[in-house]
Amino acid sequence: MAGAGNGPLTGVRVLELAGIGPGPFAAMLLGDLGADVVRVDRPGGPGLHIDPAYDVTNRNKRSVMVDLKAQDGPATVLGLAARADILIEGYRPGVAERLGVGPREALARNPALVYGRMTGWGQDGPLAPTAGHDIGYIAVTGALGMTGPADGPPCAPANLLGDYAGGSLYLVIGVLAALQHARSSGTGQVVDAAIVDGTAHLTAMLHGMMAAGGWQDRRAANLLDGGAPFYGTYETSDGGHMAVGALEPRFYAEFTRLLGIGETAPARHDPARWGELRTVIAGRFRQRTRAEWTEVFEGSDACVAPVLSLREAPGHPHLAARGTFTDHDGVTQPAPAPRFSATPASLCRPPARPGADTAEVARDWGVPGLVQAAPRKGSENS
Repeated sequence: MAGAGNGPLTGVRVLELAGIGPGPFAAMLLGDLGADVVRVDRPGGPGLHIDPAYDVTNRNKRSVMVDLKAQDGPATVLGLAARADILIEGYRPGVAERLGVGPREALARNPALVYGRMTGWGQDGPLAPTAGHDIGYIAVTGALGMTGPADGPPCAPANLLGDYAGGSLYLVIGVLAALQHARSSGTGQVVDAAIVDGTAHLTAMLHGMMAAGGWQDRRAANLLDGGAPFYGTYETSDGGHMAVGALEPRFYAEFTRLLGIGETAPARHDPARWGELRTVIAGRFRQRTRAEWTEVFEGSDACVAPVLSLREAPGHPHLAARGTFTDHDGVTQPAPAPRFSATPASLCRPPARPGADTAEVARDWGVPGLVQAAPRKGSENS
């Protein structure tokens, strides 16, 4: 089976130089959409230090093992790049060039190649050569500073906001846009996807609101950051939480009616009374369990939902009905998204085992010299 399925990217070949975090996730998304993704693993790493069978970000891919520090390693990778439409790498700036597989060498072999580069700081700028992680990238863009309570520190939203939203998704958008250009012009290019750029871009609406005077540049002081008592989370009697997003007046009216405070709630349009309103709402939610409140608001337009854990989420009735999560080889994981009416995406392959598909890829991509690299410890990403 050459590709991942028959999604909208069927026929597109993607070469991924192994890394961790946003690069693999971006390649997984392309594989979910039907692209034939070949991951070039290297002896000794990198990896998440978990059993590869559970590394879901390597699903819908095939893996070959190439030692880029071996004499024939760069030539092998360039041979694959010559047959690819898109290449993705997540090394620090300059590392791919030192290894002999940078954009100059790859585009010389394949002028129509889209060369996608995934980094935190970008390919240039004062911080480009330094190490970093999601929390630092979202910190300097202002995104982290919006999270958390007014009287407490910002709260890191795992690595979803920077690595995956500001990084992976922007890389995917970039390489697909560049692929469209390459197919119409025959000319490839380099896509510099920096997590700081993508995360900053995500704050566009808020910068507009701030310029117009509709957003305060401090935590928990605005409509969408927990400042408004009708947009936030509340603890229930059993220690669970309910999420409230009753922004519009008619949804708010439904919310207060079902909560049982419709006739007594302080005016929502008076920010001076928001503290009082929050206290009233919090007091009501503490009178019942999460399950009881879920039943109260079920099917209503009150815009209230239970706050579920990762293990609980697949069992939510709506998500179960849509098949938002799926089980594959005993691993519960999100199903491919988004959905297509004519070219549905699918989960066809479990996480690729490092080097397991070398012979198959050599045959399908027409690279007869591709052979299994010998095990070796080391890293090429720093």
